[in-house]
Amino acid sequence: MRLRLLIVLILAALGITGFMSLGIWQVQRLHWKLDLIERVEARIHAAPVPAPGPNLWPTITRETDEYTRVTLTGSFLNDDTVLIYTPSDFGPGMWVLTPLRLADSTIVMINRGVVPQDHALSGDFSHVEGETTVTGLLRITEDKGWLFSQDNDPANGKWYRRDIASITSAKGFDQAAPYFVDQELTAPTGWPRGGQTVVSFRNAHLSYALTWFALAAVVALGAALVLRHELRRKP
Repeated sequence: MRLRLLIVLILAALGITGFMSLGIWQVQRLHWKLDLIERVEARIHAAPVPAPGPNLWPTITRETDEYTRVTLTGSFLNDDTVLIYTPSDFGPGMWVLTPLRLADSTIVMINRGVVPQDHALSGDFSHVEGETTVTGLLRITEDKGWLFSQDNDPANGKWYRRDIASITSAKGFDQAAPYFVDQELTAPTGWPRGGQTVVSFRNAHLSYALTWFALAAVVALGAALVLRHELRRKP
């Protein structure tokens, strides 16, 4: 009896320790996620800053730079525009990604906004000529597409995700930023329609933490019931 009870208590202690550790880790992740959301909200609504230049490109990360509001001036290379399929509020649509050549000859890909697919394929959207200033949100390249997207096909000029490295390589740009910029809404009508950035963070850490703590409590209760039962048994 004593050996059996000892085994039960050891297993219960291991289970409680494990579940409590997972719960505490999820609480830490919750605080990290809330801090990230707060920092991103601050970036989105802050005054725009100059877009990072080549000397800063190696230091750019998703955690520290994505959704920073930036501004940059240059000339669009409209002939090198890339259309990327995307679901949108306007039905099947296409992102219009156009290279912007800056004064130092570097390239930054600008997501000018979304265009309904039929308009995009027929070229029925505006093209900006000459020097222009763009304000928008810095975005990190999309190495992975959305759930049902296909892989990019550079050889045939077909693009399904905003993978900046593959796009700029296919276009022959050797001095291109590793990020792109989602241009802000400049006009409520016409195409492309900017300002379509969706800022959303999945935050289920609290529910996960409560689940782990609940499991720890269940194990503790079960161990207590077993201990009570064994202690009440007659020799």
